[in-house]
Amino acid sequence: MKILICSDGSAQAENAVSFGGLVAGGCSSEVHLLGTAEKQGEEAVLLGALKRNQKNLQDRGVPATLIQRTGEPTSEILKQTQETHYDLVVIGAVRKARVGAFWMSAKAYKLIKSVQQPVLAVIGHRNSIKRILICSGGRPYIEKGVEMASCVAKGLGSTATIVHVMPEVPAMYSEIAARQDDVDALLNSSSNLAQNLRREKELLEKAGVQTTVKVRLGEVIRELLTEIRTGNYDLVVTGSSITHGRFSTYVMGDVTREIVNHSDCPVLVTRSEMPARQDILSGLLSRFRTGSRKPKT
Repeated sequence: MKILICSDGSAQAENAVSFGGLVAGGCSSEVHLLGTAEKQGEEAVLLGALKRNQKNLQDRGVPATLIQRTGEPTSEILKQTQETHYDLVVIGAVRKARVGAFWMSAKAYKLIKSVQQPVLAVIGHRNSIKRILICSGGRPYIEKGVEMASCVAKGLGSTATIVHVMPEVPAMYSEIAARQDDVDALLNSSSNLAQNLRREKELLEKAGVQTTVKVRLGEVIRELLTEIRTGNYDLVVTGSSITHGRFSTYVMGDVTREIVNHSDCPVLVTRSEMPARQDILSGLLSRFRTGSRKPKT
């Protein structure tokens, strides 16, 4: 695995380098450490910080190559990810004063939406990765995240929890409503949800990772944030989907956006090759309109 860790020399960038080093060590990864100076004359100070970061990573047994650029950080990071293949991009995410519906800085949002690789937004500071939470929507979107989580957990001896929130309970799952901690009835069913949850659990257990599946009932965002706050997790894994329109980009749905905004620990946003729902609907509508036109005679 090849990981790009991005730094601007700030305190949160230091946290990103440290946490990215944990992930790299767990997955026996090669690291490229990218530093971007926004202004001429800042290069020397940034280079000093990068060299300290490089030494800290190498002291952990993580090989790290320095790359230094000057320019607008977001643009330079995007350029680097386009020029070199990476399996993961690590950024430091800083919360700003609340503006509108969002908490995270605009730069972090832009990178999460624009970078083609999975993005690890390092929020706060963590010295270890003992507990990983995987937010599953019950569909294949999250499988890449499960694979990456299994790599990290296997290397670091972490445990994993897969959580799925059921906003409405079908009649066949009515017993689960009375006992939220009993997921056997769900996992033993033949539903698509059960099959996907079992597959995610099996992927982790095949790597030797101790795994628990939780099913929560209620409003999806509220229940996920409650699990994150009360579960003492060191890493949260969630998903995003791609649009395949004229300008392809990744879409952070409401759930992922709220997790990034309100989590107090690092969040890994993984990519799905499956198109976003609005892209599917647009395609269907386009075909409907095309099919409704009568050929000229």
